[in-house]
Amino acid sequence: QVQLVESGGGLVQPGGSLRLSCVVSSSYFSMKTMGWYRQAPGKQRELVAIVTNYGNTDYVDSVKGRFAISRDNAKKTVYLQMNSLKPEDTAVYYCNNRNQEWTWGQGTQVTVSS
Repeated sequence: QVQLVESGGGLVQPGGSLRLSCVVSSSYFSMKTMGWYRQAPGKQRELVAIVTNYGNTDYVDSVKGRFAISRDNAKKTVYLQMNSLKPEDTAVYYCNNRNQEWTWGQGTQVTVSS
C-alpha cells in the first residue's frame, strides 16, 4: 500500500511562509501528476496545486502568485512553497496523485493567525 507522509505545517502569522513536503512510497511516483489538496473545517477537500511528471504546474485562482508546487522524483517528494499566507489558507493540507488513487495520509495542519 502506498504511503503518503506530509510534513511542514504549523502556525504562522498572516503574510508569513511555510514549505510543505510530502514523501510518497510509490515506485510509480515519477510518472504521476501530483497534487496538493486542502480541507478547511466544515468544507470539502479542494485541489490547490498540481505538478505533472514533466514539471508543468497549475493552481487554483485563490493561491496563484503565492504558492509554488515542485517535485523531486529522486526523493519521491512533492513540495508546496506557500508565501503571503492568509487566514483563509488555514486548513489541513494533503498530497495525492491527481486521480486520488492512493489512500490519504494524515495531512499537515496549517494555521494562519495573528
